[in-house]
Amino acid sequence: MQKLLLTGFEPFLDYTVNPTMKIVEVLDGKTIGNYQVVGKIMPVDFNLSGEFLLKLIEEENPDAVISLGLAAGRYKITPERIALNVKDGDVDNEGNKPVDEPIRQEGEAAYMSTLPVRKMVDHLLTNGLPAEISNTAGAYLCNNVMYEGLHYAKHNKPSLKTGFIHIPASHELAIQHGRIPSWSHEDLVKGIQICIEVLEEA
Repeated sequence: MQKLLLTGFEPFLDYTVNPTMKIVEVLDGKTIGNYQVVGKIMPVDFNLSGEFLLKLIEEENPDAVISLGLAAGRYKITPERIALNVKDGDVDNEGNKPVDEPIRQEGEAAYMSTLPVRKMVDHLLTNGLPAEISNTAGAYLCNNVMYEGLHYAKHNKPSLKTGFIHIPASHELAIQHGRIPSWSHEDLVKGIQICIEVLEEA
């Protein structure tokens, strides 16, 4: 049995709920394929999120890491292909708002996901769930966490599969905000389960 570290984020900006939290809470402790899922919630804090993730990796020693983030406005599940070495985005929950700052001064300009993103998309589509590969994780906390995980893996544990998946808003969020695509909680959970199942084929 292998171990998967699955992370989501706490609520942020004007999103009073974060569907990634609910997905992580549902799947925590579950066995999916050959993976035992360990679910954890990340702080929306530029100064702490990367350190928090690396601490979890050290403590849990997972075989794979999938981090989840909300992409309100997208109507597909979008595994991310690339993480950039830059912090630049909206204010985080602690009031930090970096502009054009590197995540790691000594880091590569970018890292490619080591998750099987193409297979994830193919399996989601086969199961009737809209999906596509995304070539930008932005420069907010999602990109930040993805980059930190890949940087750690390259320098400390090359066998570690790690990357990021953005999900659409939940119906609950759409009711609050209006005019954004949304999925049911059940379909969001199903989509992430499918992505986890694909890890065995990678």
